Parts: sequence; C-alpha cells; structure tokens
Amino acid sequence: MKTDLQKVLSISGEQGLYNYISQTRSGMIAESLVTKKRGVFGHTSKVSSLSDIAIYTEEGEMPLREVFEKMKAHLGEESAPDAKADQKVLVNFFAEVVPGYDSERFYPSHMKKVVQWYNILKEYASLDFVDEEEVNEVVPEAVHIGEGSEESVTAFGVEASDCKRDEHKCLCKDNGHNACSIDFQWDVLASSAVLL
Repeated sequence: MKTDLQKVLSISGEQGLYNYISQTRSGMIAESLVTKKRGVFGHTSKVSSLSDIAIYTEEGEMPLREVFEKMKAHLGEESAPDAKADQKVLVNFFAEVVPGYDSERFYPSHMKKVVQWYNILKEYASLDFVDEEEVNEVVPEAVHIGEGSEESVTAFGVEASDCKRDEHKCLCKDNGHNACSIDFQWDVLASSAVLL
C-alpha cells in the first residue's frame, strides 16, 4: 500500500510519526505508525505534515518526498544511517544523496529527523508514495471555522484559492498548500516559512 505523506504527521513532543485518522470537535485523532496506538491531539498541538516539509538546497527548496526518493535510490533495500549516528556520518550521507544541500541552513539536527522518518516509513509504512492526482481523489472537503470559534478543524486538500487567510490562522508554504489548519501550525522543516 502506498504512503500518503499528506496524512503522515510529526507531532511536537511525541516520538516517531503519526497517521491522520479523523478530526474531532477539539482537534484530531492520529495513530502512531510504530505502536499503532491512537491519541487525540488538541488545537494547540504543533503538527507537521510530511508533504509540507522541504529542505534547503543551493537551488531552492527540495520537498521531503523528493529527498526520500533520492535516499531510496541511493540505499536500495538498506536502511538510512541511524539518527544517533555520528554527525560526520550524517553529513557525509547527505553530501552523497543530496550533494547540493545548503549546509548553512540544513543542519545535522534536521538530518537526524529526516533519516529517522525515512527508517520509520521503510519499516512501518511504505516508501512508495501516493501521487498528487491520487491524493486529490481521496481527501475530504475542507472545512473552515473562523478564528475565535470553539472548534478547531484540520482540513486536508485545501486549494490555495480556497484558503481565506483573513478568517483563520494559516501557514501556507508559498501560498500553495496541501494542508491547511486553523489553530494547528504546520511547520516547514528548513523552509523559508518556518525554521525548526
């Protein structure tokens, strides 16, 4: 089964990766890819969708999906270096996989996250990813609730033209996004929008 990176989440303060399950009145339900345990995360949770994460390169930003694909082509069936590996190991690894990465803005701390996420996806999901056309067929309709509402909804598959920035808190990468939130802040790893 292919992995939909739009629904794979990194949640601040939580180990590993989570799969988006559904929204609730007070936030969302997500399931750990590793333990398969579900949890409810409130509207103050800092959540990042892997589809919205990119790394800095000398030519601009490279989406995480593309980084993963380059890693897979380089590694074959092998796992990526351990996140606890020596910093030099990680730096040398990314110098081979993404030779044009921006060493001044893509830090070893970011590298640790990327290799950890890659290994989790390899073991507990799939490194074959859903295409954008397939994502658009299955995402639910967006629901927007104005700022100040008691409810908080995370909506997937929002088109940039549908995003009413004045009505809610929304962090949109380059004003074109696949995930839009009202109170959830979608981090962009080493991007021009938000830095870790």
